[in-house]
Amino acid sequence: MTTSSAVGAQAGLDVETLTMMLETLRDYLRDAIPDERLLQLDHDDECPVGLIRGMCSDQLGIQLLFIPEEYGGMGGSTMDVYRVCEQMASLDVGIATSVLATFLGSDPIFFGGTPGQKSRWLTEIAERGTLYAYGATEPDAGSDLAALKTTATPVLAGGRVSGYRLNGRKQWISNGGIADKYTILASAPGGPSWFVLDRGTEGFTQNRPEDKHGIRLSNTAALFLEEAFVPAANLVGDAEGQGLIQAQKVFGYTRVMVAAFGLGAGWAALDRAIPYSATRIQAGAPLARKQGYTHKLIVPHAVALEAARAFIEAVATRIDAGEGADGALNAEGAIAKYLATEAGNRAADAAIQALGGYGYTREYLVEKIRRDVRITTIYEGTSEIMEMTIARDRWQRHLKTAGRYYLERAAGMRDLGARHPEAGAGIAAVALEALAGVLEACRAGRLTRNQHVLLRLGELIAAAEGAGCFAGRAAAALDGALPDKAGQRFGGDALAAMSRVFARDAAQKVACDGLRLVTGAAGGAAAPLLDGPLLDAARAAQAGLIADMDRVADVLYGRAGAASA
Repeated sequence: MTTSSAVGAQAGLDVETLTMMLETLRDYLRDAIPDERLLQLDHDDECPVGLIRGMCSDQLGIQLLFIPEEYGGMGGSTMDVYRVCEQMASLDVGIATSVLATFLGSDPIFFGGTPGQKSRWLTEIAERGTLYAYGATEPDAGSDLAALKTTATPVLAGGRVSGYRLNGRKQWISNGGIADKYTILASAPGGPSWFVLDRGTEGFTQNRPEDKHGIRLSNTAALFLEEAFVPAANLVGDAEGQGLIQAQKVFGYTRVMVAAFGLGAGWAALDRAIPYSATRIQAGAPLARKQGYTHKLIVPHAVALEAARAFIEAVATRIDAGEGADGALNAEGAIAKYLATEAGNRAADAAIQALGGYGYTREYLVEKIRRDVRITTIYEGTSEIMEMTIARDRWQRHLKTAGRYYLERAAGMRDLGARHPEAGAGIAAVALEALAGVLEACRAGRLTRNQHVLLRLGELIAAAEGAGCFAGRAAAALDGALPDKAGQRFGGDALAAMSRVFARDAAQKVACDGLRLVTGAAGGAAAPLLDGPLLDAARAAQAGLIADMDRVADVLYGRAGAASA
């Protein structure tokens, strides 16, 4: 799922074209699969292959967004692709997965193919809508690509390599049973390498579809390779041993797309719970008028989703500016995915609770959304892998800067807060300062030797950086300076109130959970680094929380006196 935006500066579509594509996509899918049809396909565990092919053909042409102009595509930017991914996922995460699987499958070609291979295979996707599958994961390796067991044995003819015999098994492959072509990662003599394999190749078979918990409108199947022959010309890049390097290059980009899935599905669930609660009368008043309902089941999840959007758009903007080459934004992509997919899961779960007994039935769709969005915390790297990726990167930055990294970011938030005190930047600074204290306490006590500590640091880092990013987005919205392509569901005043709510939660989480973590790992030895002023600041930052949650609720329900939406 890569375009030229993943490796260099890319403007992508103009705003009018993007808007038209989003509207056309929404209308196409709603006409093709209304709610009743969605429920039936989900019940039957059926992937609508004809619909997927229609989307990647002249009927819709969605594949053109992901292919650079030089190969016949539209050359969509990362921002364009995130908006389209969010739109697809808001309608069905399974269908979104099926479409995106082709472009994940084409990543090895884009990043490692020769000019001739790119021209051949990427042009074919643009012109024919060829469906791909990404054959990397194995039964015993999971996300550890370096542990692959599939082998590629050279076949010699006249003293030269004429091709390879592939042997092994791939598991959990999206589009595994329906793709036309497959990119397969296998261990060649020169190291892990990618190969392009055609459907129907002798010795290459696909298992029946997996019986999955969710995304039942997507096809997921195991692949079996038994002496399957692939010509030498189908070795991506014409050189062995580049497979893992090519795979690592795109994580910052691809994880933003899965983050968009979590965002779209989470909002799809809330968009069903909010109108329900506006009309559901309990004890003489709508549920929407009851703080016990809105401030638990609606407001926190809307806030978390918009915080995730802020981070997604920040990473997308940096990738489109050319910063994403060679995996330079892997940690940032991991934060975006972690925030958005965890928020999407919590929002969908809350939506079931918000609808009560109705939410627990299939008819009202939030039950399906909850099952579908669950996969976003698993594929393209689990939430635990995201925590580890985040923590390792930021831990190294803390050490290399002698503890200044987050203190400097906090100072930047203080400066922003002086210009825009309403944007939540001052509270975000408290979270970042507390994070610096937690990391320093971990350094002093050598606490990251505990894997649990390291992973929990990933969670705290995501919360604090998310708060800072959200404050920046709120300030930009107040200045009328959001990018033209940004998702603008809410206005500046509403985003500022949401940012303050999110930053308070981040400050509390980092300070209190951080103190608990440090004390739990080292006893009282390192705790003095966190006690006192940092905890006091986190507590003081909570002032005004309920009033801001009231403001957010008013915005979500369109009530008089609400912050501008």
